[in-house]
Amino acid sequence: MSTEATDMAFIRSAAEKIVPAAKAAQMAAEERLNQLTKPPGSLGRLEALAVQLAGAMGTPELPGRLRKAVVVMAADHGVCEEGVSAFPQQVTRQMVANFLNGGAAINVLARQAGADVVCVDMGVKGPEIVHEKLLSRRVREGGTANLARGPAMTREEAVRAIRAGMDVANDLSMKGYNVLATGEMGIGNTTASSALLAALTGLDAEEVVGRGTGIGDEGLRLKRETVARALELNRPDPQDPVDALAKVGGLEIAGLAGLVVGAASMGIPVVIDGFISSVAALAACRIAEGVKPYLIPSHLSSERGHKRTLEELGLAPMLQLEMRLGEGTGAALAFPLIDAACGILREMATFDSAGVSKG
Repeated sequence: MSTEATDMAFIRSAAEKIVPAAKAAQMAAEERLNQLTKPPGSLGRLEALAVQLAGAMGTPELPGRLRKAVVVMAADHGVCEEGVSAFPQQVTRQMVANFLNGGAAINVLARQAGADVVCVDMGVKGPEIVHEKLLSRRVREGGTANLARGPAMTREEAVRAIRAGMDVANDLSMKGYNVLATGEMGIGNTTASSALLAALTGLDAEEVVGRGTGIGDEGLRLKRETVARALELNRPDPQDPVDALAKVGGLEIAGLAGLVVGAASMGIPVVIDGFISSVAALAACRIAEGVKPYLIPSHLSSERGHKRTLEELGLAPMLQLEMRLGEGTGAALAFPLIDAACGILREMATFDSAGVSKG
């Protein structure tokens, strides 16, 4: 059996292990929430979040301490040759160093949320980065090829990237992490994500392409033309998410899709960040139908395609802060809400225990 076939068999096996949300745990969580010293449903989506966590984790007895990690996957994109980004490609590599040194926005927000940042090199251009805090899962040296001139990568490389993401999820589970969040870094990756969203949904470039790192009107026109050309040239199969990832995706996007599938197969909820992370989650849902109950949408970014992606997933974000940074920053801001949901279910007094009349 070839490496690709072996990895695909592993991916299918993990997808089959994903169990539906535990209905009994959800019902028990709802019952307890209705006994707490508050009007029923008065904590709104915080209560819905507690029920979702109970279903994903398989118990209404939510942990007293969540061990949280933001997984920031990094890779470069050949489509940068088309001039689709306001920043040069070397910024990907420079930002990886910033993550590892603890100086990026995600490091600050993760520290405040009590979460760790795990940086993964999926295919950053240049020599392999050697750092004790970096996970090296390089699938393709130099990042993807230019998707506007041909496939971004081979199918075998896309499968390897998905498998690498699943392996990262497994490694973090073994270390005791029970909630993960998705983050990314890759100059040009909003172009790849836009193309992938269009490929998976049938939306056109006009509907999905936004300004990314802050390009002007001419840059936006060029970016839309680039995405349209990539779709016409590569003709990704909307019924085959691996084909779409290979032809118009990115190494870090495929890796994040694998991370989501892997986490769900182990009963670990995943907080999804902005546009790129959400497109990766959409690809994960197409790879494994059982993923959705494990997805927690953090925020709605100002990137044009993000709202369409969340609509396709049927998810409503908790926050809307007009952010568009990526890195997992929106997901990190959602961690305190997750902690709050767990705390309410675990610590709040019932009417009986507090001696409060129900009315």
